[in-house]
Amino acid sequence: MIKKLSVNITCILLGVPLLLVIFFKFINPPIWGWKIARTVSPPEGYPAQVHQTWTPLENISSNMPKAVIASEDQRFPDHNGIDVVALWNVISNSGAAGPSRGASTITQQTAKNVFLFPSQTYIRKAYELYIALLLEVIWGKQRIMEVYLNVIEFGPGIYGVEAASQQFFKVPSSQLTAIQAAQLAVVLPNPYRIRPTPMSDYVNKRTHWVVTQMNNLGPLSL
Repeated sequence: MIKKLSVNITCILLGVPLLLVIFFKFINPPIWGWKIARTVSPPEGYPAQVHQTWTPLENISSNMPKAVIASEDQRFPDHNGIDVVALWNVISNSGAAGPSRGASTITQQTAKNVFLFPSQTYIRKAYELYIALLLEVIWGKQRIMEVYLNVIEFGPGIYGVEAASQQFFKVPSSQLTAIQAAQLAVVLPNPYRIRPTPMSDYVNKRTHWVVTQMNNLGPLSL
């Protein structure tokens, strides 16, 4: 009886994410875990009205995917969703309460933002890795990048690159320049403390570093 129950629970825990990943391969997520968490327990500075406009990847400037890859995950086109070396370093330096930082790939960040909730535990991290592998196999790089750029928070209540582009630069995301895309990418580690414009000294230096990395990456193929 206990064995059967354990098997059933395991099937549910592994099967539900699998079904959701398959579903969201074809349907754009109307809501996602990170946005739900923000709504239920809004952080300081979270607005009453949020902004988000879903935009297909082909309608987003090619500068934007290149900027987030240059800034966040330069091995994104080649890895299987997990940076093993970075992950091992995080685990090795973690305490009993779990990992204190992420070192996540873009695929892992997508898994975390869409399917999970804020938490710093090994259970959540294990789920993140499992879902990241599913995304790589079922979605592929283009769909991962499209969803990532549409759900990631660029500022309090500003979800997705289209809303961010309109908010900060008054242009559609299709018209983002390399520098503007880099400015947006720079805020992603902490969109509640870093703003793309007006540029602080840190944002200015980091933006130029990202643009240099974008040029070093050369042509991008996902």
